[in-house]
Amino acid sequence: MALVKPHGSKKELTPRLVTGTAGEEAKKKAVKMARVQISAREAGDLMMLGMGAFAPLTGFMGRADYEGVLEEMRLRGSDPGVLWPLPVTLAVEAPSFKEGEEIALFEQDSLLATMVVEEIFEPDKKRECESVFVGQGTKSVDEFWRIAMEEHPGVRQVMASGRYYAGGPVRVLSEKNFRRTFGNAYMHPAVARSIFEDLGWSEVAVFQTRNPMHRPQEYICKVAQEVSDGLLIHAVVGAPAPDEVPADVRFACCQALVSSYFNRERTVLAVSPLEMRFAGPREALLHAIFRQNFGCSHLLVGRDHAGVGDFYGLFEAQTIFDRLWPGALEIQPLKIDWAFWSKRNKGMASLKTCPVDDPADRVLISGSKLRQLLRQGKTSEVPEEFSRPEVLRVLAEYYSRPKP
Repeated sequence: MALVKPHGSKKELTPRLVTGTAGEEAKKKAVKMARVQISAREAGDLMMLGMGAFAPLTGFMGRADYEGVLEEMRLRGSDPGVLWPLPVTLAVEAPSFKEGEEIALFEQDSLLATMVVEEIFEPDKKRECESVFVGQGTKSVDEFWRIAMEEHPGVRQVMASGRYYAGGPVRVLSEKNFRRTFGNAYMHPAVARSIFEDLGWSEVAVFQTRNPMHRPQEYICKVAQEVSDGLLIHAVVGAPAPDEVPADVRFACCQALVSSYFNRERTVLAVSPLEMRFAGPREALLHAIFRQNFGCSHLLVGRDHAGVGDFYGLFEAQTIFDRLWPGALEIQPLKIDWAFWSKRNKGMASLKTCPVDDPADRVLISGSKLRQLLRQGKTSEVPEEFSRPEVLRVLAEYYSRPKP
């Protein structure tokens, strides 16, 4: 059997990274272009476009694709009818350029890409947030807006961005410092596909993580390994939320776990430059799409995937896959229930596999409680059933560093 095909009607990757002589020439030409500053999220999207992970997209969305995404989760302009759940947009406050012009995209002082501006339009950002971020955790749109600006980072980001969106194809000229920081773990979809094919894999499960992995996550990864040829652990290393550990520390935690507790012949560890949007079920679909581009056949979807606060139902990111039309995706969800260490069973379990009448039977610890213990140097108080000691050592070393 072969790997799943890339997403989109043409079933091919669309990498936009330009290197070598062509890249150097493009950088020289960019000096004369209008210079546009972009956000960390937009820079992460550029990296995804550069490596071809966002196939079939070739740039930032114009109005037709944007409207199609909001209203029906389908592209309307670039690849009509193809599933796409979230806007991929470039925001500007007051355009210093016009349609038809080529512009240079900078993150601070670093040139990242050029873009041919095909369209400039003014979005309805309130409508965008209601389409993308409203979930089953809020009873009404009014209730959503009562808390969203304070408690939802994705909403705050959209509402604080520039008034206009500019759309058009990009040429990515830099991959920032990802290769230097993460080495070969920063891999493009074409590379991942080649690795899987060389290993003889056709059914590849993928686990997304944006936090240091704990034992319940290790457990669900191994459940997936039992029913697939191999596992991709794909760590998101875009800009972290204020209370999250840096990307390199999160990756070091994954390395420590994989090197000691996983069959390395059946496990590939990689990183993705994407920045989280915290869009819950719609973001789960985006995660599925770009992992299909990597050659994965199944995405692990657990409790509150890509969620934040109480905005989404605990398993809403699973049920959204049930509402897709036939053929919308080749990759399929591997739906996992709430996992934990069961004191009664003396082992890892989930709500599907052990008695549910005694919540005290479960070893659980919140992220905030874990961070508090680590900041206080109390790693010995973290239950061994919750986290491996190798991971805790990496985290303890990070939390012991002087903070600016």
